[in-house]
Amino acid sequence: MNIYADNAATTKMSRVAIDTMTEYMEKTFGNPSSLYTIGQKAKEALEEARADVAAVIGAQPRDILFTSGGSEADNQALRTAAKIGAKKGKKHIISTAFEHHAILHTLNKLEEEGFEVTLLPVHENGLVVPSELEDAIREDTCLVTVMFANNEIGTIQPIKEIGEICRKHGVLFHTDAVQAVGHVPIDVDELNIDMLSASGHKFHGPKGVGFFYVRKGIPVANLIEGGAQERGKRAGTENVPGIMALAAALKEAAAGMAETSEYVKARRDRLIAGLSEIPHCALNGDGEKRLPSNVNFCFEGIEGESLLLLLDQKGICASSGSACTSGSLDPSHVLLAIGRVHDVAHGSLRLSLGEDITDEEVDYIVDSVSEIVEYLRSFSPIWRDLKEGKAEHIL
Repeated sequence: MNIYADNAATTKMSRVAIDTMTEYMEKTFGNPSSLYTIGQKAKEALEEARADVAAVIGAQPRDILFTSGGSEADNQALRTAAKIGAKKGKKHIISTAFEHHAILHTLNKLEEEGFEVTLLPVHENGLVVPSELEDAIREDTCLVTVMFANNEIGTIQPIKEIGEICRKHGVLFHTDAVQAVGHVPIDVDELNIDMLSASGHKFHGPKGVGFFYVRKGIPVANLIEGGAQERGKRAGTENVPGIMALAAALKEAAAGMAETSEYVKARRDRLIAGLSEIPHCALNGDGEKRLPSNVNFCFEGIEGESLLLLLDQKGICASSGSACTSGSLDPSHVLLAIGRVHDVAHGSLRLSLGEDITDEEVDYIVDSVSEIVEYLRSFSPIWRDLKEGKAEHIL
């Protein structure tokens, strides 16, 4: 049996995305900036995609800029807010300790440039407390950036409340919604979102293309200078086939979102229930306020890397955290942020389900993980010390 359960890392392109991308590579290949017919057809397609994307998140087409992905959009959002803030003498930014590294590393760069950053705690359930965020806002705060849904533990933040607080205090609010777009309903006006980042390959679109939503009236800071593409805010010839495929995938995801979410959530809960039977393990993040597809556990007394390799031998694709840090030997900063100790954080497993998962496959995952955890613990010195009472169980 072969099961792909790492959809948080990337999703398989949908048939409609592949067909759309192929069509625009073969037939509408012109440069959208060209004045002749083939170029203008590409431009018309580009604007159609912009309108389709905007409609899914309740935005206006003029507020959508196409990018190379979520990381670029995150960088542009933070640089935009920083530039606006610096002009007003406001150089304080609020974020959380478990953001994606596209946010955290950019914040590190901004600190080197004289900005001050406050990273809010996210607590054991993986959620930000809105009142704590409001307490952290100062007169010189120029931006609050909080991810919509965490890429490792899947917790969905109280975005509307956070947005209301930011609006009340006149602070820009950005959310990294890479894991959320196409999977949960989003209306940027209802949720008081000023800027939002998304990436196509997280909802069955292609890699290398994403979008940046920025509310009208916010002067965007350019990351890439050159031509006048994307209203002069993102130079470089637009990736029309990729953008059209992204829009097609997003429209399809939005149309089937309610049904897909209900189906996947039921399999997610079945998987959580099955894995919870393994002794000395713990679900990471809130049990309810999480993405329909996300399951993240820690297992005491094992190493997550060994678990992944043995799952792969059984045909199961999974991860221990963010694909962007898969080469690191350090424990997940997300798990450390919610209070997991190093030894426990090392024994983590993230399973992110797709809409094609079956009950039979879920049960196979449960059986496989149970068997492998027992096997790894059988020769683990840490587990031996726990069994012999030389150390105390944490989970």
